[in-house]
Amino acid sequence: MTRFQYAYQKIVDLKTSEKSQAEWQLSVVVGKLSQEELSLRKLREDRAAWSEKLQNASVHAVPLTEILTIQTYIDFLDDGILRKLRDVKKAESAVEAGRRFLSDRMVDEKAWLKSKEHALHRFKSEMSVKEQNALDELATARFLHAAH
Repeated sequence: MTRFQYAYQKIVDLKTSEKSQAEWQLSVVVGKLSQEELSLRKLREDRAAWSEKLQNASVHAVPLTEILTIQTYIDFLDDGILRKLRDVKKAESAVEAGRRFLSDRMVDEKAWLKSKEHALHRFKSEMSVKEQNALDELATARFLHAAH
């Protein structure tokens, strides 16, 4: 019996590989986004802690230089938070681009797999017809042999 061999199997393999690579790339950018969000959360927590220190310093008798130092550090943290927000936005954009790219790769792979499935169906149909013809010839030969 003849075995099914898809003529475009290498393309199917390539499309599957491209999809796997896109999945890997997406996981990398999702990891980067997670890191950026964690870093932003840490900066916000630091800012909240330093703001609390500043409020406590204004209630207690703390030297003005220390209050100015705390305020300067809070300003520094605010700048860091703004930069980190931009980094998070950039990472979110990268994740969205990765999702679109993966979606495109998945559509390509699905189209080629569907094409392979149709080719397999045609192959099975052709093989069924050939088998039926062979069985018909065998039955005809037996009939003719029995008639003689």
